[in-house]
Amino acid sequence: MSGNKAQLVLGVDSSTQSTKVEIRELQSGTVVARSAAKHPPTTPPVSEQDPDAWWQALSSCFTDVKDHLANVVGVSIAGQQHGLVMLDEKGQPLRPAKLWNDTTSAPQSESLIKKLGASRWVEGCGSLPGAAFTVCKLAWVAENEPELMDRVAYIGLPHDYLTWRLTGQWTSDRGDASGSGWWSPSTNEYQPDLLAAVNSNLMDCVPKVLGPKDVAGHVKVDGFSFSAKTIVGSGSGDNMGAAMGLGLKPGDVVISLGTSGTAYAVSTTPTADESGSVAGFADATGHYLPLVCTLNATKVTDAVARLLGADFNAFGELVMAAPSGAGGVVTVPYFDGERTPNKPDATGAIAGLRSDVSREQLARSAVEGVCCGLLDGVDALERAGVTMDGQLYLIGGGAQAQATRAVMATLAQRSLVVPDAAETVATGACVQAAVVFEQSDHAQVAERWSLGQGTMVPVPDAKAGDDTVVDIRERYRTEALQR
Repeated sequence: MSGNKAQLVLGVDSSTQSTKVEIRELQSGTVVARSAAKHPPTTPPVSEQDPDAWWQALSSCFTDVKDHLANVVGVSIAGQQHGLVMLDEKGQPLRPAKLWNDTTSAPQSESLIKKLGASRWVEGCGSLPGAAFTVCKLAWVAENEPELMDRVAYIGLPHDYLTWRLTGQWTSDRGDASGSGWWSPSTNEYQPDLLAAVNSNLMDCVPKVLGPKDVAGHVKVDGFSFSAKTIVGSGSGDNMGAAMGLGLKPGDVVISLGTSGTAYAVSTTPTADESGSVAGFADATGHYLPLVCTLNATKVTDAVARLLGADFNAFGELVMAAPSGAGGVVTVPYFDGERTPNKPDATGAIAGLRSDVSREQLARSAVEGVCCGLLDGVDALERAGVTMDGQLYLIGGGAQAQATRAVMATLAQRSLVVPDAAETVATGACVQAAVVFEQSDHAQVAERWSLGQGTMVPVPDAKAGDDTVVDIRERYRTEALQR
């Protein structure tokens, strides 16, 4: 390091929409720089991106923060889960990566579950392999582009690819590997028979799975001012990164409102849900991260706001002007198919319309529909045996809307915290970089950096004309079952 400048860590959030980079001081956790670069947009059911586009976006961010790179001692990458990266022996992508929200592999999901049986999948990888899972996307390629299977030398996930571009090492971590469909979070081992359900000659293609404090390698890219000693952590999936960025403890629950929605909690024991609602993931710290994912969250409220001709502020005002229950109007938010419940071909619906329906009711029903879907996910976590007696966090872009906070607190009937840190995924990657560099403890770094603090949102007082939460959620479930 040059002079007496503070040591820095760099975290990456490579999501579906963009790459975000955050640099923090190692000791204090103070943010010293941020950058972001867009990825090519996708529109399900076919959702694919060129892996090199992620690298170009990351390189653009490195250029933006170049003045700090010489003092970076550790880097870690958190990436969108489930995406299928296939490289040839020279490391070139054989095809665009099929992303988590590509639902074209729904038939392969059904055939794989039928082939081995639901119990074997849940026993083997902790989850039923829905259309989002990497193994189903690999099966789609094997069926539709079989000529590629003889040319593939590396199979992995988006964050694996970026770590490889940084280090030259083909590695993964237990959190992201647990969403592939061929690795077990309970045994920390690959399951060859699950991968062989697609092709029996691929075990040499998958990455080495590293532990929470393992070093993937050192930065070995030209054109940037990283030190030759800069270490790179194992990285993880984006949800695992967010959990680290919040300093999540066992019992804490997160509801994330982005383009998609997730509900998850850190658990000290693995889960196995044969219904397919709960994915039994590992986390990036040595624990587990049972998770429910929906395909539709802010994309639904954005679409309804557009139909109503309302900008962000105006839409929030419409939501708050309507009573809870939206006068009986119900939005089923399956606009682009759905992952949980597993309805890839479903479409959305607005029910309970009458001739006196108002713009306020439509706006409120859209937010309530998204929130009800995710709270059904929280209920599924509880049914799977997950302890959730800690803090409830609301994160993601949707959490920045005051109206959404109020609706979620109302329907959850519990107070929630909206963290001060808006970029929890990149922050979590910074945490991992610090832990790996120091060989310290995740909880110690989270406490040192005061992570997880934020705005407390209480349950709003009921008003005249509000429906009961029981009625709102039951009305939603009734309409959702019909889709």
